[in-house]
Amino acid sequence: MRRRVLTNPSPRMIFLEQSQAQAKQRLRQIADQLRERIPEISELLEEAEDDLLAYVHFPPAHWSKLCSANPLERQNREIARRTDVVRIFPDPQALLRLTTAYLQEQDEEWLTERRYMSIGSLSEVSTDIALPVQAKFAA
Repeated sequence: MRRRVLTNPSPRMIFLEQSQAQAKQRLRQIADQLRERIPEISELLEEAEDDLLAYVHFPPAHWSKLCSANPLERQNREIARRTDVVRIFPDPQALLRLTTAYLQEQDEEWLTERRYMSIGSLSEVSTDIALPVQAKFAA
């Protein structure tokens, strides 16, 4: 079976727009173009409009990071690497303990050392940015 590659219109173009209005217009334009050839995709795009455009409510400096799955992919690779080292787990709970320990380690690192987005740029979105850190280490 031969797969057809969708080259134009590409839904990726939605995320390259510079404003919410432009992104919304591009999404509707792409949905209209796809309606005749692939009505299911067109309908899906229209139903998911709010979810697809949620990133535009953040400052433009955050957009590229919000549209990226790199941190999640990095975490998944690290969990896979750690489970490969162990190879055989005595029970499912052992795998869950290893994974949970790694994710807790990552959470602490993100709270105290390394952030994917700086506190300065996050303060544009919310004034409560530092609260989770203070609440977690206050006890």
